[in-house]
Amino acid sequence: MSHMKPIHVPVRLAGRSKRGLRTQFAALCFRVEKGETEVLLISSRTRKRWIIPKGWPMDGLSGAQAAAQEAWEEAGALGKSLPHSLGVYSYSKLSGPRKGLPCLVAVYPMQVTRLRRKYPECKQRKRKWFSLKKAAAKVSEPELRAILARFDPAQLTGLLGPGN
Repeated sequence: MSHMKPIHVPVRLAGRSKRGLRTQFAALCFRVEKGETEVLLISSRTRKRWIIPKGWPMDGLSGAQAAAQEAWEEAGALGKSLPHSLGVYSYSKLSGPRKGLPCLVAVYPMQVTRLRRKYPECKQRKRKWFSLKKAAAKVSEPELRAILARFDPAQLTGLLGPGN
């Protein structure tokens, strides 16, 4: 039996309005250090809040692949991304040309194996590792807090491959 590649299409509600709900994909970048799970957060470009890397759908890429691309561009993170969403959270985009746009973000886990010093947005953002508890306290979105609070990489062991 062949495995079907998951297809992720942008979600839009409220008819065909360009102001309707939009889908984004995010990477929950993590590592396990001395038995403790840490999550990589980045600063948003304008308001300097702590967030996870996220962005719009990309032609030809699954949600997990788009999330991994955003992790590289926004955080310089490389690693193994998994095709299974950990959940979704919502927020309203508060800056830029899409100000006020409601967004639904699907979150994909990505085990970071390498962090590059130079990456596309390195001069625009800060990045920092936090424990799961501290990361949950730093983000603004309640649903993202809940995803962080219940995240357990041990549940991903079979999906990450040998030695993880």
